[in-house]
Amino acid sequence: MEVQMEKKQVKKSSFGLIFALMAGYSMIYMDKSMISTAIIPIAKSFNLDTGQTGLIMSFFFLGYSLMQIPGGWLADKIGPKKVLMLSLFLISVFSFAFGVVSSLMLFVLIRFFAGVGHAGYPSSCSKSIADNFPQERRTFIQSLILSTSGIGGILAFTLGTNLVAMNWRYAYLALGSMFFIAFVLVAIFVPNTVKETNPQAEKAPKISFAAIITNRNVLILCLAMLLLNFLLYGNMSWLPSYLSSKFGLEIAKVGLLLAVNAIFQTLATLFVGVLLSKVFLGKEKMFIVSATILSAGLILAFVASNNLVLSTVLLILISMVSVSAFTAIFTWPHKIFDQSVIGSSIGIINTGGTLGGFLAPMILGYLIKSASGSFVVAFSFMAGASLLCGLTILLVNVNKEAKN
Repeated sequence: MEVQMEKKQVKKSSFGLIFALMAGYSMIYMDKSMISTAIIPIAKSFNLDTGQTGLIMSFFFLGYSLMQIPGGWLADKIGPKKVLMLSLFLISVFSFAFGVVSSLMLFVLIRFFAGVGHAGYPSSCSKSIADNFPQERRTFIQSLILSTSGIGGILAFTLGTNLVAMNWRYAYLALGSMFFIAFVLVAIFVPNTVKETNPQAEKAPKISFAAIITNRNVLILCLAMLLLNFLLYGNMSWLPSYLSSKFGLEIAKVGLLLAVNAIFQTLATLFVGVLLSKVFLGKEKMFIVSATILSAGLILAFVASNNLVLSTVLLILISMVSVSAFTAIFTWPHKIFDQSVIGSSIGIINTGGTLGGFLAPMILGYLIKSASGSFVVAFSFMAGASLLCGLTILLVNVNKEAKN
């Protein structure tokens, strides 16, 4: 009777739970995307070169990377709701702070601590999904929430870009306010951890953190995320500068183009969730390898194109295919790892992704600077990373669960 009542309560609040998690994730991705347009007027105002702007973007991911594993561990130990609320509160505070400072050192430090705040959200979100939904629904719900990467992009490249065009400081004051709203939504709609009342589950042996962090599949997926995020975050960080430089577009027009791109990215994430739950169930490895190979070819075609229309089409295809690979990797743990260690597993795996986010802006900024402003070498580097991601995925042993 107690189990049935708990399940009924979770089902009743599932819409509010999903809405709150999507609201927070939308802000997370808006923040990640908006910095790439905000950095243009910031660089002009403070005479920063590509190496220095890359530093600002990279230190965000350093803070993100350092706290990913502790954030996932905390989600498993104290429950995801507390970590979600702490994350959103910290990001809100540091978004406000970023909008009022005026030196390179403070820009770098504040983005570092904003990254610390971001670190707890992905793993806690996945843990909340695992705690509140049956396994057969988790892949679709996870992909539904990940579709907010596109929603966050739309907000960043419409509302955010227009605010940046007016005054980049206004954009971060608005962002801090929206993070606080997301904090309130999580406080209201996300339930506390559902108490496990299944006697068999209570008797099951506990999986140690050491076993999780040394698990073959966890480490392989962590490396795959690192490689794929050279492409994802490289694109996110440098696309506005690339489009502005190559085609002479103003910030507002760049924002409009990237907003359209984000719409297609959102649709792709939703669609791939259905594909992975139905058509490619048990065939995730083949799906990811195919997507990473196709992404590499598209990125090379994109950087070779000198036509704005063709480049826009290629950009949309790159975003749709690469985000499909990301969604497949991110949702895979729900199928191959035990629910009790989802937070820690996702935290470790996503650490690879955030390390890619840390390294990509700096490495690509250096490559662009070394090539006298040319983006060809940098984008070729991203294509190579995508190919290596696909090769890495081939090493995953789908018959080997985290507890083994």
